[in-house]
Amino acid sequence: MVRVAMRAILGAWAFALALSGAPSLALADKIKNPIAIFSGLDKITGRIISFEVGIDETVEFGAFLVTPRVCYTRPITEPQNTTAFVEVDEITVAGETKRLFGGWIFASSPGLNGVEHPIYDVWLIGCKGGTVVIPESTEITPKSPPPASTTPAPSTNAQPTQLVPTKPAKKN
Repeated sequence: MVRVAMRAILGAWAFALALSGAPSLALADKIKNPIAIFSGLDKITGRIISFEVGIDETVEFGAFLVTPRVCYTRPITEPQNTTAFVEVDEITVAGETKRLFGGWIFASSPGLNGVEHPIYDVWLIGCKGGTVVIPESTEITPKSPPPASTTPAPSTNAQPTQLVPTKPAKKN
């Protein structure tokens, strides 16, 4: 009877603590990384190529133009959750650029939002180079307008980097 009462008290205490606004910020923290790491499959040759792309840079993989916008990981003390917001454009036979994919890709679930194509597949492997931990706020605050930018906008005339496969990627 005493054990049942103690369990009820402990359960009520844990529930009250959870509702009292004592969130675990460490589980929501993320690290913003400057480099996203992808793998690409050329289904014609059967080659898998790993390539790294800087945030807001564009790399050409086959007929794809891959541009990561953000790449987040978690601190090493937390369960890993690597995500990236990626835009993938396809260069058509006519030379036009067509948006093929724009959205979040999850390294832990490449089949969920990997980019699949009749000839090429691209998926996120990881991120690297990040050192700044961004704590997630648990409070809901109204958005304020963004401050006026003092840096010039990136040039839209930048040429993508061409990937040239040299040898097949090693499987782990």
